[in-house]
Parts: sequence; C-alpha cells; structure tokens
Amino acid sequence: MDSVNSFKGYGKVDELEEAAFRRKSRKRAIVLSISLLLLLLLIIGVVAATLSHKKSTNKDSGDVAAAQVAAVKSICSVTQYRESCISSLDSSNSTNPAKIFELSLMVAMDSLRKIANFSNTYADRAENNTLAKQALKICESELNDAVQSLEDTISAVSGSGGGKKLSSRIDDLRTWLSAASTNQETCLEALDEADAEFAAEIRDLMKNSTEFASNSLAIATKIVAVIGDFKIPSHRRLLGEVPEWVDRRMLQEIRPAPNVTVATDGSGNVRSVAEAVALVPKKSDARFVIYVKAGEYVENIDMDKSCWNVMIYGDGKGVTVISGSRNFVDGTSTFSTATFAIAGRGFIARDITFKNTAGAEKHQAVAFRSGSDESVYYRCSFNAFQDTLYPHSNRQFYRDCDVAGTIDFIFGNAAVVFQGCNIQPRQPMPNQFVTITAQGKIDPNQNTGISIQRCTISPLGTLTAQTYLGRPWKNFSTTVIMETNIGGFLNPKGWISWVANVDPPASIFYGEYRNSGLGSATANRVMWAGYKPAMTPAEASKYNVESLIQGPSWLPSTNVAFQST
Repeated sequence: MDSVNSFKGYGKVDELEEAAFRRKSRKRAIVLSISLLLLLLLIIGVVAATLSHKKSTNKDSGDVAAAQVAAVKSICSVTQYRESCISSLDSSNSTNPAKIFELSLMVAMDSLRKIANFSNTYADRAENNTLAKQALKICESELNDAVQSLEDTISAVSGSGGGKKLSSRIDDLRTWLSAASTNQETCLEALDEADAEFAAEIRDLMKNSTEFASNSLAIATKIVAVIGDFKIPSHRRLLGEVPEWVDRRMLQEIRPAPNVTVATDGSGNVRSVAEAVALVPKKSDARFVIYVKAGEYVENIDMDKSCWNVMIYGDGKGVTVISGSRNFVDGTSTFSTATFAIAGRGFIARDITFKNTAGAEKHQAVAFRSGSDESVYYRCSFNAFQDTLYPHSNRQFYRDCDVAGTIDFIFGNAAVVFQGCNIQPRQPMPNQFVTITAQGKIDPNQNTGISIQRCTISPLGTLTAQTYLGRPWKNFSTTVIMETNIGGFLNPKGWISWVANVDPPASIFYGEYRNSGLGSATANRVMWAGYKPAMTPAEASKYNVESLIQGPSWLPSTNVAFQST
C-alpha cells in the first residue's frame, strides 16, 4: 500500500483541545440520538398518514405527494450526501422507508452499470503508462463486483415469498453495501497509484455512483436497522443464513475427498493450482474441493467473484506452498501483486502457505488478497514483507494462522477477526519502521474493521526497527487489539500517524482491550482523539466474532474453532 496524504489539513490536538473535543463528542452523541429518535418518529408519522389516506377516498392527492416528498427528505437527512440523495429519489411515490431504501439501491446500481465499462474509453490514453493500464482493468473488475454486491442486496430486499423482517438481514445488507463502496474506492486507489493523467476525470465520473452507494448504506444503517417491521421474502436461503458450504461432516474429516488433486510429481489429476482452479464451476452452490499436495507451486492465482464455495487445502504450513513474486517496483499495481486472490463467497483455505518472495526492496508485494464473504482461513501462513495480507472486503475469519511482514502487512477494508494467530513483524529495510495494520474504512456507516483477538504478536527473527501496531490509512479507519499478548519490542507509543507529525482525524476508532505482555502497557500511547487505550467491555464487544462478522450464524463449530465473544 502506497503512502498517500489521506489526512492533510488535520492539525495536532493538545490535551486541552482533546478534552474539549471529548466533551463536545458526548454532547454530539446525545444530540444525534435525540435527532435520530425524532427522525424515526417523523417517518413513522409519515407512514401512518399514508396508511390513513389509504382508508379515505376523499384525501387530496396533493397531501399524498407532500407526504412522499417529506418522507424522502427525512430519510435522506441521515446520509452524507443529502442533496444527491433527495434528487436521486425524486421519482419515489411511496412513504414506506423500505420502498424508498429499495429505490435508493436501484438508483445506485443503475449509476454503477452506466460507468462499469468506462475503461474502454480511456484505454488509448493509458497506452504509455503500464500501471494506468492495470488500473483500468482493476476498475472494470471492481466496478462489476460492486454491481454484483448491489444485486445481492436488492435480491435480499425485493424477492417474493414468505415474510421475514428486513432488519434481521441488516448485517448482510450493510456488508454488501460496504463492499460496493470499497470496490469503488479500490478503483480510485489504483488510478492514484498509477498517477494516471485521467484519474481526476474518472473520480468526477464516479461521483454519483460513490455517493449513491454511500446513501444506500446510510439508510440501511440508520433507518432500516432501527425500524424492524418491514418484511422481505424468506422462501429461499439468502446469503447470510447458515450457508450450505459449511458442511460439518466434511470439515471433521482430516482429508476431505477432493474434486481435484494437484501434485507436481504427476500423482494427482493436475500439476498446477491454476489447472485445478480452471475446473471450478461458476456460481455453484455445491462445494468444490481442491487438494494441493506437498511442494512449492510458483504461480499466481486470481479467482473472481463467480468462484463460489471453493475449499483449498494442503499438507500443512510450510509443506504446501503457493509462491509468487509480483511487486510494485517491477511494475505491478499493489492490488494485482497478490500471489493468490479470491473474490467469490464462501471460500475456505487450510493448511497452506501463501508467499510473496519479492523481498523488502520491492515494496508493495501481496501474498494473499481476499474479498470473499463468509470466508475461513485455518492453519494457514501468509509470508511476505510490505502489504502481506490484504483482507479487502466482506466478512473474514482467520484462525491459528501466521502472518509475517514489515509495512502495513495486514491492510484492507474487510470486517475481519483474527483469533489464535501469530502476528509476526519482521526486520524491514534500513531507515524503515514496521506497521502491523493499515485499515481502510472510508465511510462511517461501513461495518468494517480489523480485530486481532487472543493472538500473539512477536517478531519473526531479529527485529530492531521501530515497530507499531498500525497506522490509520483512511478517515474512518477502525482497528482493535484485544486480549492479545504483545511483545516488548513494540514502540511504547503503540501507533503512528499516516502523515508524519499530523494526528489522524477524530473519526477513526483505534482501541486496545485487556492485552498482556511487555508491549501492552498503554501509559505512553498516542493521545489521539480517536484512540481508546482502555476500551470498555461494551466497546470491545462490538469487535468480536459475533458482532463484527456474525460468526455464530455461519462459522463451523468443529474443525475451525472460534470464540464468539
């Protein structure tokens, strides 16, 4: 991940200013709660008025139109982009918040579809910029993934059949809408990284799609999540219910029966992982199992969003190794450097090492990238230097894994929990410092964040460089370290700003909770407004398996052990 000036313009906060800020924040929270209550009462009043109108044939149609306009304005008041919300929903003929929410989704998807293939328009202008060419391909892929996330959301809201409360689906809706926003941000990041001459033009082109996706996310978070009496169909299994791919009998088996076996010596069905991946059926509800025998497989794998319900397992960490060396210095965009990438939902990996061998001098070089919703990584190893592990988006769980790296070596905008893992900072190049995390939350309503719980943070080999738990990458970055053993190598400040000598905005959330070890003392930690050196149990509970990734509803309870709280 390249260093970008995400927080320019934010000044340093001294102790008096910080205390004043906290007082103001408490007041704002009270005012916001009251305002939200009044808003909901207004919406309920508007709905009630409409229901009353349905019972009366004498009601003036102008009153109904006024009520519909009032409902849209009320609902849009919770968004970050109120004007674009109101103008985009002016065709609404309903006061029902669920219907207005559904319309906002359709508007967002229509806007994305109109621009999803814009890369063709700019291809000639990228002819002499290799990174810009790659960025356009990334944009095409990411925008199409964003469309798919919106389609999943609309499918959950608008199908037919029996009744089920929309509010009970809120975690799924927020996850997919968060992913749609992250997909768009990834496109813009790739263009900025490439220093593409047309980056500003595309940012303007995507203004509506980014704002509309954010508006839908805000409505889902602040309206739909609170009013729980809207119904959606439940005649079929939706994505967030207990997924069929979690087959306990299969997970109980030490070596599940594979659909295809990979072996370099020819003793399997194929000799490369790429050949096995080519056999994966598209968008299949049936699980597809790939067994990769011991050996090192030097190849790059990219499984797109159509690769559903794939499980890949090997003979153990360090025994089965998938290795690549793509890197930024040699001309590959950060996003595309991944040795192994997966976007399709329901992915499971176990007993495999994923490596990027490019080395520290090659800067960004990702070993593994995941945008797979409800994905599990068990007894795996992720080994590289800068930007090792990229939990890009959606819900992910890592158990008993090893993650080693130097700068920002766990980064992205997924909702991700690590339990029982070994987090291993390693020596970087001279004059560099080490940052374990760089979280990328871009919207206050996204339900994303990095949670490192009951893990061990200790060096891989000799480590003399200054080392930090992380740095905030975006304006709403969210990272917590909980019940984890932290070694004494850590710089007492704990965290470091993205921009040198500039505190991050108060909108971040960074926290620590009941950690142990010589590096866990918080007395000399940073004094940021958005940092909590001693989270309360209530605050910490928002970042456990149950709350952050809704694990009990989809994680298996056998071979992949987890603690929900």
